[in-house]
Amino acid sequence: MNVTILQAIRDLLKQEGITYWELQHPPTFTSEEAARARGEDLRIGGKALLIKVGDAFRLFVLSAALKVDSQAIRRHFQARKIRFATAAELQELTGLVPGSVPPFGKPILPFDLCVDPSILANQKIAFNAGSLETSIIMGVEDYIKISKPVTFSFALNT
Repeated sequence: MNVTILQAIRDLLKQEGITYWELQHPPTFTSEEAARARGEDLRIGGKALLIKVGDAFRLFVLSAALKVDSQAIRRHFQARKIRFATAAELQELTGLVPGSVPPFGKPILPFDLCVDPSILANQKIAFNAGSLETSIIMGVEDYIKISKPVTFSFALNT
């Protein structure tokens, strides 16, 4: 478990006066497993993906019920190439394993943050918080207020 990132999230939420729920659960390796462990609908899960766009890594967050539309990201950034970070790159850049990445860019993780409107369609967001065994659930309005993302459409229905 990356206690440093989990604690940084807790500290940020406390500093901003945000109400949230923290859950401990068995390790979850897929969005579906995480939703079951949390007792929440898959759609409120915030799937955070580290993607290299051109020469820079950015963090993209969309509803866990959807898939990434790579073409939409390419168009938005006018980029010829994009690709997902490898597990080794993710570990090197964040200290995290796939599935444990929280939906926060700066100041929690050193990346620009992009959020798909599918996140805004719900009243709350649930996510793994630097660990496969720890989830946080919080209000979407609060999440947007403190995460300050760029929002554009980059999700496909599954």
